Amino acid sequence: MTSATPSSERRVSARIGAISESATLAVDAKAKALKAAGRPVIGFGAGEPDFPTPDYIVEAAVEACRNPKYHRYTPAGGLPELKAAIAAKTLRDSGYEVDASQVLVTNGGKQAIYEAFAAILDPGDEVIVPAPYWTTYPESIRLAGGVPVEVVADETTGYRVSVEQLEAARTERTKVVLFVSPSNPTGSVYSEADAKAIGEWAAEHGLWVLTDEIYEHLVYGDAKFTSLPVLVPALRDKCIIVNGVAKTYAMTGWRVGWVIAPQDVIKAATNLQSHATSNVSNVAQVAALAAVSGNLDAVAEMRKAFDRRRQTMVKMLNEIDGVFCPTPEGAFYAYPSVKELIGKEIRGKRPQSSVELAALILDEVEVAVVPGEAFGTPGYLRLSYALGDEDLVEGVSRIQKLLAEAKA
Repeated sequence: MTSATPSSERRVSARIGAISESATLAVDAKAKALKAAGRPVIGFGAGEPDFPTPDYIVEAAVEACRNPKYHRYTPAGGLPELKAAIAAKTLRDSGYEVDASQVLVTNGGKQAIYEAFAAILDPGDEVIVPAPYWTTYPESIRLAGGVPVEVVADETTGYRVSVEQLEAARTERTKVVLFVSPSNPTGSVYSEADAKAIGEWAAEHGLWVLTDEIYEHLVYGDAKFTSLPVLVPALRDKCIIVNGVAKTYAMTGWRVGWVIAPQDVIKAATNLQSHATSNVSNVAQVAALAAVSGNLDAVAEMRKAFDRRRQTMVKMLNEIDGVFCPTPEGAFYAYPSVKELIGKEIRGKRPQSSVELAALILDEVEVAVVPGEAFGTPGYLRLSYALGDEDLVEGVSRIQKLLAEAKA
């Protein structure tokens, strides 16, 4: 029996060494590497719009580059004019009124999530995390000293958890519940009634709620985005919103997100950021200012394309024997169950997990998907439909042909 490595001999700290690589970024990197090597790989891994950032946003950034004002340090918490514009945009889009002093501009949504958790969690505090979950949530919670407590929903409920499930997971150590609608990775959207019930349950028990609204403008059909603190005003003093420009304005590479929270939480998170990164790139902040101050015409066009692709992908996936894919109502992901295919023979191999099935799909037909293990639920695959129509049809067609060969 071997003993744990003494800390004096450990080259990487236990805290950082325990972090898992982002599975979605890893799949995307592998797909891009194979493409660069000349392979006809189609990647469904990255959650990234395939549209360019709108021209007026790019032009604002170009002008900022020429302005010496933006060649220097600016306030760690964000440009005052951007914070004011985010507050105005939040009122416009969700009906939630906040002051600019309740806004922190961050280097993308991931920093927003980590700093929000870091500002309110003490070691051992529990955070209820509905699963399937985006890969970054549990890691951010652990880095902040908290303990993620998973509550699993499956395709039978459209991947939505109930108040009863949340209550069963609540303990005396529970401090926060995570709420994400529309969801990455499933595309699920909570009804107004269900969202309100969850918010009222959290308020009744004095819990904090961290709600990720990054996909607020990407909802389809009869689904409707609703902001939790608007539905349940009693949450206002214990609600943190994270958001950003990445998905709405096709700005994933610009790295601008934000936190909206009570002023004491914003002050604490801003202090943390002042030591971690200081201000977000001024050029990116000016671009974000143009984005949030402008209209939503660009996202309306993207949403139309995503809706079309959504319907095509779900139809094609559900034509495969052994695959069941609920229709996503938001974001730009499909999350089919492939549990019936696990253990079946496909081209001489019997994948024993969705990790192995995803690897087989990449090896055999050069299509990159993300296995459900990355999101806390084995037996599923996540496919982004934020790619061109032709690539989408070709990629899913390859998967159809491969999985049609599955036999007991």
